[in-house]
This record gives sequence, C-alpha cells and structure tokens, in this order.
Amino acid sequence: MAKKQVLICGGEGQLGRDCVLALEGGWRVAAPGSKALDITERTAVLEAVEALRPDVILNCAAYTKVDQCETDRDAAWRVNGLGPRNLAEAAATYNALLVHISTDYVFDGRRPPPEPYTEGDRPAPLSVYGRSKLAGEMAVREILDRHMILRTAWLYGAGGHNFLKTMLRLAVSDPERLIRVVNDQYGCPTWTADLARQIGRLMEAGGRGVYHACGEGSCTWYELARRFLERMGVGHRLAPCTTSEYPTAAVRPRNSILENRRLREEGLDLMRPWEEALEAFIALNRRALLEEVNA
Repeated sequence: MAKKQVLICGGEGQLGRDCVLALEGGWRVAAPGSKALDITERTAVLEAVEALRPDVILNCAAYTKVDQCETDRDAAWRVNGLGPRNLAEAAATYNALLVHISTDYVFDGRRPPPEPYTEGDRPAPLSVYGRSKLAGEMAVREILDRHMILRTAWLYGAGGHNFLKTMLRLAVSDPERLIRVVNDQYGCPTWTADLARQIGRLMEAGGRGVYHACGEGSCTWYELARRFLERMGVGHRLAPCTTSEYPTAAVRPRNSILENRRLREEGLDLMRPWEEALEAFIALNRRALLEEVNA
C-alpha cells in the first residue's frame, strides 16, 4: 500500500522537526519552513495544497513569543488566527484532514491547581497569544469537519528555543549567578518528540475533534528548572519567586494543567509522566545541549 502524504506547516520549528522524525517512516512527508510556506498568505497555501494534495495537513506553525504578541498584535493574529483559517479552507477544498496544534493559554488558569482543564472546559484566554490561538481553533471548527485540534503546553525539544535551553544557558554562563524562577505557575512539561509520536498515533487512529496532549503530571517552572539542571549535572543557583515578583507583558495562566482525558478514554494516550520524558530527553541530548550553549 502506498504511503499517505502529510504536509507539515512550520516544518523547521521545534515541534515540526520532531514530527518529521516521527512520521517519515510511515508517511510521505513534506515539511516546508515558515519562510517557504507562509500560512498567512491564502493564495500560497491553496497553491501548495493543490500541488501536493496531502491526505493530512499538520499545522505546527505559530507565533509563540507570548510577550511580543502583546505589542506585535497584527502578526500574532495573522499567524495564529488567520493562518489556521487559510489551512482549513485549503483542507476543505482538497479533502484533507487538518491537525492543528493549540495551547494551554486558551484557558484563564484561575481554578486551583492541581485541578486540570479537560477538553470540555470553556476557554477564557487572558493574553493576545491565547486569544489569537483560540481564534485559530474556532476558525478550524467553523470551516472544517475533518479536523483535530491538539492543545499542548510547556514544550521543549532539541531544536529551537525553549525554557530549558534558556535555564541551561544562564547556568553555564555564570554558575554563581542567582536565577529567580516563578514557583506559582503550574503546568505540564511536554517533550516535542513525545507529542510528535502522539500526533502520529492519532492520525493513524482517525481521531477527530479536540484533544489535550501533554506530559502526564504537573510542576511549577521552578521545579522543572531545578530538576533539569540537576540532571544535566551543571552548577547552578536557583531561587523560587512569585509571578508578581517577575512581571511580564503578557498575563500568564497560573494553572496550565491539562488532562489528556480523551486520549485515555479512547485508548490512545502515549504521553508519559513528565519526569520520565525529561530523563529520556536529557539522556539523548545532554552532550548536544551543552555544546550548543558553549558555542
């Protein structure tokens, strides 16, 4: 049987790269970066989908600089809101399944941790980033029946920029520097390689609708940073602080804990405890991570 075709938008990003690795064995993969295929350009999207005729469009492209979204609002809305609309229209025109990656930031985070948010909870985003991502979700649902929306959180991977790499860079550059890390925001750290495998499983199973897909369990940013740096074996000085002591342009949800309820109910949950995933990530990438921050 011939392999089915998947078009990964944002294929050169942190999640996109791991999706290529996870899917290329069982799928024919096309993975243009955002410069090669700008999802905000409707004509370019339609032409790309018409030429490729993919069975699945996987949207890993997003404007994820949460604080910059507050000032660069037009770009945030174009990439996170208009882009998914363009992809949904192209998918509807050429009969493709659209898999769209969304975020924990569609929730306000006001319920007390560790109470999680499930797929059926009502979104109430606090930031431009969250509102623009919710607009993308709504456009996909409005235009296209054949869709999956995967909400995830606190992504890290070997490629691109992320919180763990920032912590490592700060620690390695000056082991005596005191790094203050927020200890009253809770979420689910998620390795992009695990999420990529979960996406592939859902594509194979014919999933539809909204799913949450995160590392199992939860922690604070401080707890995540401390465990990561300890396991990396680098000198560091960390101190917990409150959100109010570390003001940012965007309001972040205090509780970003997502429950993978539908994945479990449908017997499709491949996501493992976040601690286990972090250990595997370090075992695989420790040398490369240290080389990168020391370059």
